[in-house]
Amino acid sequence: MRVVLQKVKQASVTAGDYFQSIDQGYCLLVGIGQNTTEKDLNTVAKKIANTRIFEDEHGKMNLSINDVGGKILSISQFTLYANVKKGNRPSFTDAKTPEIAKEMYEKFNEILKGHQLEVFPGVFGEMMEISLINDGPVTIIFESVEGKIQ
Repeated sequence: MRVVLQKVKQASVTAGDYFQSIDQGYCLLVGIGQNTTEKDLNTVAKKIANTRIFEDEHGKMNLSINDVGGKILSISQFTLYANVKKGNRPSFTDAKTPEIAKEMYEKFNEILKGHQLEVFPGVFGEMMEISLINDGPVTIIFESVEGKIQ
């Protein structure tokens, strides 16, 4: 499992008539790979919930998203598993099949909610427009294999 976390001042997703937006929080790009397990979902969700990258009163990154009342915009992103080793067109065979990936993406969002986080999802499998204002910028890549952060 791969998740790109961007700390944002605001972010939104639009897909046709669908629209979601958040203010302070995280925009997550969530990739589900062929070998992603439920253990990976739990490991990454817990790590994201507890990561301290918001500034405290001394300007030190010391507060979690829950500490600041932040929200999460969660976007499914199979292209995080692009393989560009051969040729010029990426292969996405390392990504989980859409049916299973959708289930796992939804489960991941539910696990995040279980950590008392407000989660606003994108639309799985649809073309989306994502807008955001980075805060920092702070961008962190989380990867879990067999339930262990890499």
